[in-house]
Amino acid sequence: MLVNRFILSTLVMVFSFISLPSFAGQLLTEFPEKIDPKAKYVFYSHGFIVEGTNPTPKHPKFGIYQFPDIKEALAASDFNLIAYHRPAKTNPQKFAIKLADDVRKLIAGGVDASQITLLGFSRGGAITAFASSNLSMEKLNTIMMASCGGWIKNRPEVKLAGNVLSIYETSDSFGTCKTLIDRSEKVKSFKEIAITTGKQHGAFFTPRKEWLEPVLEWINSDKNK
Repeated sequence: MLVNRFILSTLVMVFSFISLPSFAGQLLTEFPEKIDPKAKYVFYSHGFIVEGTNPTPKHPKFGIYQFPDIKEALAASDFNLIAYHRPAKTNPQKFAIKLADDVRKLIAGGVDASQITLLGFSRGGAITAFASSNLSMEKLNTIMMASCGGWIKNRPEVKLAGNVLSIYETSDSFGTCKTLIDRSEKVKSFKEIAITTGKQHGAFFTPRKEWLEPVLEWINSDKNK
């Protein structure tokens, strides 16, 4: 009996030291040097206020934009997060072309479009929409957060494709993306969530659970079955 207990305890110790496969993603600020064709990739595009050199600028009404905290919160999952810090006076259309080209590079490297998500807030959401429209891929995933405003009516050529998630704050002036979706013939699936924090646009300045949890859940769901 003593021998059996010794063997059992030894086996427990051995298995406890066996390293299980890790599926934790990477936090990247530049396009990856090496592409993992089996990994998921998410591009996060921040709001206008972060353009420049300060990763935590303060808005007089909405408070501090916690870009580093948002990146860390999003990266604490099983996908690779690519979060560029855009320079001041970035041209949204030109940067959207860069995003679209980056998606094409991932696909050329063996990543399936269903494993790629474009995620953007406010100005970053508009850039995300431009990139998604440029790509027009039915397996691509697009997330718009507080991004749908008057600019949509002024850019009728912008149409999304694939799987789309929209999240907006009920106290904010940026609302539903239904107008954009209604004219986007290639959208495969659409889900929209309204959150209520009372923080207006500032609801997305920090990694609040109200938007973070549904974003992570949606990214990790199987939308292409």
